Amino acid sequence: MTETIATPDTEAELARHAQKMAKKKAARDRIMAGKAGEKGLIIVHTGAGKGKSSSGFGMILRCVAHGMPCAVVQFIKGAWDTGERRLLMTHFADLCQFHAMGEGFTWETQDKTRDIAAARAGWEKAKELIRDPSIRLVLLDEINIALRYDYLDLGEVLEFLRLEKPPLTHVVLTGRNAKDELIEAADLVTEMTLVKHPFRAGIKAQAGVEF
Repeated sequence: MTETIATPDTEAELARHAQKMAKKKAARDRIMAGKAGEKGLIIVHTGAGKGKSSSGFGMILRCVAHGMPCAVVQFIKGAWDTGERRLLMTHFADLCQFHAMGEGFTWETQDKTRDIAAARAGWEKAKELIRDPSIRLVLLDEINIALRYDYLDLGEVLEFLRLEKPPLTHVVLTGRNAKDELIEAADLVTEMTLVKHPFRAGIKAQAGVEF
């Protein structure tokens, strides 16, 4: 093994790097010093790319790891046997409530009346969970699709979140095509951009990746 010997040039470079990082840390510390507040966030994950629900479930697992009660309401994928659902209901049902209210994508049910009824039932359950101040995070998975098709009234959803959500409760709303008014009302918005997807190459959805 060859030992690296510091030369005057490398020592100067290392010193410059250390000085640069020290300045960055000092600037970061000043920023963080002014960020002491906490509040319950309205969080939107949207866009055509994969990862919207996956990110939401990642936040659910963070809550579970911190011993924080949380809940999931699925508006579309209720008929799917997903890994997230299996894991949470089998091992963490004491911390995470899981309510699969949907009956599948609208082109699968082919029944608008049923879709609207399922969306309404999901929203009623969501309101019940969000009102409970002991639940710290509620994931409304694929609710943006129900809002996009006007199965739910956007104004009602926004008014409820503004007036009835407890101050420290986080609510995560996922699904593509989030409406502009929801994006405006949210505290945190992430848009997943589609760059490449195996479905376009004829690869079907796979366990462990999509569900």
